[in-house]
Order: sequence, then structure tokens, then C-alpha cells
Amino acid sequence: MDLRERRELNNGFGEALARAFELALTPIIFGFFGWLLDGALGTRPLFMLVFAAFVLGYLFWKLYVRYDADMRAHEARLPGADRKRT
Repeated sequence: MDLRERRELNNGFGEALARAFELALTPIIFGFFGWLLDGALGTRPLFMLVFAAFVLGYLFWKLYVRYDADMRAHEARLPGADRKRT
């Protein structure tokens, strides 16, 4: 394995770890703020569930868009990618 491949592999691990933390912690943080708002308004667990579900939806959309862009960039680097598909 050459240096470029090793660097690409390590970057992939770092990005995967960052995305995992983002998927786990962001809904928890927004759910906590929703829980605090529910406590102040007496509407438990309405805002906690709404905030967490909204953030999860956004994160899945963001991951899909990021994945699609990464795959398009990867496909553009493939041999023969400059030819049009028929």
C-alpha cells in the first residue's frame, strides 16, 4: 500500500468517525433542548421528539447529498469517464 492509498484510508476513517458522532450527538443535543422547552411549557415529550426527528431527517438528507457528490466525483475520476454514457 503506497502513501497516497494509506492517506486516503486514514481520511476515510476520520470522516466516518466524524459522521458517526454527528449522527449520534446532534439529535441528542436538540432533543435535550426540546426537553427543556417541554419542561417550561408543560408539553412533554412533544418538542423533544419533534426536534430530534427534524434533526435526524436533516442529517440523513445531508448524508445522502454528501454521498451523492462523493460518488459523482469518484465516477468522474474513473478511466473512460470523459465519454458520454449511452
